[in-house]
Amino acid sequence: MTIETHHGRGYVYCLHYHIVWCVKYRHKVLTPEIVGDLVQILEKIANDNDFEILELNTDTDHVHILIDCSPQHFIPDIMKAIKGVSARLLMKKYGDTLRKKLWGGHLWNPSYFITTVSENTEAQVREYIKSQGKKD
Repeated sequence: MTIETHHGRGYVYCLHYHIVWCVKYRHKVLTPEIVGDLVQILEKIANDNDFEILELNTDTDHVHILIDCSPQHFIPDIMKAIKGVSARLLMKKYGDTLRKKLWGGHLWNPSYFITTVSENTEAQVREYIKSQGKKD
């Protein structure tokens, strides 16, 4: 698999990040219906913030995405948009259901995991993300 490089004004780049974040208290609240809405929300956030989601999958208590972004993107800002907007919209739609398992009104754990992905590891990361939510 060939990683696509992008050209900026005076530079060439390829920045792929594997990002994982969890539901607060690791409660298993990500149902297929909620995940369907979450995917749409994340795609809109990516479009609005000019980064691309290359791979996305969930289990019932966490989310994995592989993104492609530019050097101008600041990861904490991306995460603030992803987690803040998605939590607000999902709580608005599924608040009664989610609040039964999540006290305090918070959907996401405040932390996240992030790692860079190279052309040597991209295929492995994509397969790992695709395998999320599947039983062994």
